[in-house]
Amino acid sequence: MYYEELYRESNELAAERFELVMERISSIVEHTDVPVQYDSYFKRTAKFILTLADILQRKENGVLADRSMEECRHDNEAVYGDILPENYGKSFANPTYAVAELGSEYGQILSALLVMIRKCVTDAFMGKKMNVTIYAELFVEIYNHFESEDGIDKKAVEQSIYWFWHDYSEIFVGDAYRSMVSPKEDFLKEIVMSSDLTDLRYLYLSGHYISENELGIAEFLNAMSEEEIQAMADTYTEGYRIGFVNMGVDLSKKSSARVIYPLAFERMVRAAIKNFEKLGLDVTMYAVSTLANKQYSYFDHKDDEALYYDKAFVERRLEVMKTTLEELKKEANGHAGPAVIETFGEVPFSPEIKEDVIKMNEKQQQLKLYDMSQSGQIRNQYIIPEERSFTIIAYPIPAIGEQFKEIFAETVKVNTLDYKLYQGIQQKMIDVLDTAEKVHITGKGVNKTDLYVSVYPLDNPEKETAFENCVADVNIPVGEVFTSPVMKGTTGKLFVSQVFLNELKYVNLDIDFEDGVIKNYTCSNFEDEAECKKYIKDNVLFKHDTLPMGEFAIGTNTTAYRMARDYNIADKLPILIAEKTGPHFAVGDTCFSHQEEVISYNPDGKIIRAKENDFSLLRTEDMSKAYFNCHTDITIPYDELDKITVIRKDGTEIDIIADGRFVLPGTEELNKPLDA
Repeated sequence: MYYEELYRESNELAAERFELVMERISSIVEHTDVPVQYDSYFKRTAKFILTLADILQRKENGVLADRSMEECRHDNEAVYGDILPENYGKSFANPTYAVAELGSEYGQILSALLVMIRKCVTDAFMGKKMNVTIYAELFVEIYNHFESEDGIDKKAVEQSIYWFWHDYSEIFVGDAYRSMVSPKEDFLKEIVMSSDLTDLRYLYLSGHYISENELGIAEFLNAMSEEEIQAMADTYTEGYRIGFVNMGVDLSKKSSARVIYPLAFERMVRAAIKNFEKLGLDVTMYAVSTLANKQYSYFDHKDDEALYYDKAFVERRLEVMKTTLEELKKEANGHAGPAVIETFGEVPFSPEIKEDVIKMNEKQQQLKLYDMSQSGQIRNQYIIPEERSFTIIAYPIPAIGEQFKEIFAETVKVNTLDYKLYQGIQQKMIDVLDTAEKVHITGKGVNKTDLYVSVYPLDNPEKETAFENCVADVNIPVGEVFTSPVMKGTTGKLFVSQVFLNELKYVNLDIDFEDGVIKNYTCSNFEDEAECKKYIKDNVLFKHDTLPMGEFAIGTNTTAYRMARDYNIADKLPILIAEKTGPHFAVGDTCFSHQEEVISYNPDGKIIRAKENDFSLLRTEDMSKAYFNCHTDITIPYDELDKITVIRKDGTEIDIIADGRFVLPGTEELNKPLDA
């Protein structure tokens, strides 16, 4: 358990401060001297901090693992209960309730403060005393402003929050990057490799929210044979290995991989870790679980950093990031990239628009783009893009419905389709696509898509290709051919009647392109057109004024499409699978972002040439103008698709797809699942 040694010194330094601040917080629970309007907030938040302190002390005493299942559930409820949907209406973490109870002047700030404190729930379970201590001290500092005999000084309250984030950047940034690249941060690895996974109490050791999804999937995986578990792990880690082979990168020079996984998949992850060890890789780990409340996580507090986000803070954080990665230079250089397991199956989510949430102003939004760009450049100095790869695979969870077991089995089949079969069919498509000057994509029925995509012109078609033949390596499952479009001439409308991007729902998503960049956009999620545009700008454009089309692809996994149709789960598929079920278009960076100069080949031996666009070419002049640090795939399902037509320079045309069916000779096999 190396992680305990890593935090031993800071915990010892925090010990006296911890005792003092918790004594003060205990007194607040008993009595406050703040205006009566704020009494309930400070008492309830103080009780919450004491709950975290109790968990931390039990961690230090080594008794968390000895809890009964009833005690585990009780602790989980104690730290997550107030943000569950059934309780959220009267939670101070809900900015609407906080403003109603505490007033407009301080309601937003105090709600954000509570959410900041909630960030150290998992720190308490890890035994990171310094982290719990500094959040508790911030709470007391804010409380002191509210009990001042001279009245509340709002500027002083805001400055306390500002300097907290400024002064403790070393802790927050250090924690983030150590956990990414240093295998010594082995808190989760210890749980995965040492726990009795048949005893589901282990799920509660990390401090994440545990729902019936986690309990259900853990029980389900425990019922699977070792052979089935090993096969799942092998598909996952082999995809990772093949990604390096296809890039021509020597994996043996790397020392670690980052396993990003959903809680309850520990049996599969344990087998995968052993596979990585055979590849010479240790692991760093990051776990996720079912969100207790998507409104809370995705919308109500997504811009809380606006309270302290200015140029000085950003430069301070970037400086600390640079220093941290310099200290971790060996580990960062040895890091091979992420291996991700995703889940799907939850009820689709569309947020409620609230007036009481904190919002970034225009200056802060522009600063955010600068921050993302500079952070990416610093990170890429240490974790070299040309030397890293990734893989990603997805499985359903019980929330998907009564047919969960059947859907899980079908997903395993989809994830393990014969990539050689698809490779051959996709090559026939590429042979024709490589002759294109443009590709014309049209929708049918309610779908208004009418879009032309310009294709990279090849100098030597015998040895070069514009499209990558994508099989089951970095993106599992198999099933797409893709390219980086030429900007000039990539013009028209992209429309999807319903699509889910990063777990958010979009209705009648409508995007117009002109010469490769977004010209206009809207949707039908909200009655107010301005709210629709803001929703897209925040969550698809990631606050950019516009984005280029970074990818055009044709998905070929009609088996996945049939699975979605048969089980009525198209609205629940992750983009990883959904993008293979029709043509898709990514807005943002290309698929070859930061790897444009890496020479890569298709299985037929041809060099892939279409890696650049007008923006990425700017990287030698101004890196901030070359990359957007986002890439969002938008898929048109086959049932909304009319045609995909290759248009050659001489004006001749040939259809790849017509009336939603593959019509190019040699691709007819793909229609069998569609017609089943």
